[in-house]
Amino acid sequence: MPFRFDDAASPHLKGLPPYRHSRPFGTGDEGWVALDYNENPSGPSPLAVKAIQDLLHNINRYPDCQGLGLKARLAERLGLTPAHIALGNGSSELIDLCTRCFLGPGTEAIVGDPAFAFYGRAVQAAGSERIAVPLKAFCHDLQAMAERITPRTRIVFIGNPNNPTGSCVTPGGIDAFVEALPDGVIVVIDEAYREYLSSDLQPDTVRYVGEGRPVIALRSFSKIYGLSGLRIGYAIAPPGCIALLDKARQSFNVNALASAAASAALDDDAHLASSRRLNEAGKQNLYRVFEALGLHYVPTGANFILVDVERDGEQVVAALAEKRVAVCPLTRYGLPTSIRVTIGTPHENERFIAALREVLTTR
Repeated sequence: MPFRFDDAASPHLKGLPPYRHSRPFGTGDEGWVALDYNENPSGPSPLAVKAIQDLLHNINRYPDCQGLGLKARLAERLGLTPAHIALGNGSSELIDLCTRCFLGPGTEAIVGDPAFAFYGRAVQAAGSERIAVPLKAFCHDLQAMAERITPRTRIVFIGNPNNPTGSCVTPGGIDAFVEALPDGVIVVIDEAYREYLSSDLQPDTVRYVGEGRPVIALRSFSKIYGLSGLRIGYAIAPPGCIALLDKARQSFNVNALASAAASAALDDDAHLASSRRLNEAGKQNLYRVFEALGLHYVPTGANFILVDVERDGEQVVAALAEKRVAVCPLTRYGLPTSIRVTIGTPHENERFIAALREVLTTR
């Protein structure tokens, strides 16, 4: 009789489906407009590409398992010390490390609904209970989240900007939330899209960390830095927290190419500025198009827009795919008539707009 691996598995994994978000095309397929993964359509900085090329001859060597060089660069920029920083295989690994370090059976974690799906998956895999708090006007309802905190609560996740809505909470709102946190509760602020926010909308998460608050800020090189395929992100937190995250991570979790590219990307402020300008221009253009089509959208602080297409979103996504335009359906987020579209280059946006107009008028 075949061995039943499900019977031997952790009970926390039962009922947890595999994470699947497959693209309708393969790597290298030509002619597709990829607006489904919130990537930077400009690609990575040329400095990052050169750093990768310069290191290729040396990939027979293991990477620095502590990431000291990149940590030092980040610490200098943030006005902190390397002891305040942990590196991860994308910020998604750091979400997993947070749940492994601070959650377990009998605990709870509070998340917005809808929010990045990986929060809930990581919470369940850790044996904890996910407490979903509905968004208010597509934004985190911090008051409602605070009211759901119990003695079992260990983590509150706040995506800022939030995926898939693109909404953000004000720095003052986060200040008040952090100030009122009861003892024993950690707030994880996911800032993967932070660089797309104007400076007046960016909460001072570094200040919280410097003051020793129970705050973990997660940031990523996958979005505006254009390094999604290399998988690298970082956590900013008080040293005691970072020490725990380092205990839980695998020794060589960040590869040498990713570390070198990320370090080089930090030197290219011009690439970041041009990426912001491209995103802002594309965003305003898509807003005008959605308004002309009579479609409701959520104003975004990120590089994507949630738009209600007022019909089955899965069918619209499939119809767009027939025209080689990939966007993200939101049925699994409880938004069956909405889609999420990444803001692309002018050409990509025009391809999407033309395809969407045709789909909406023929179906």
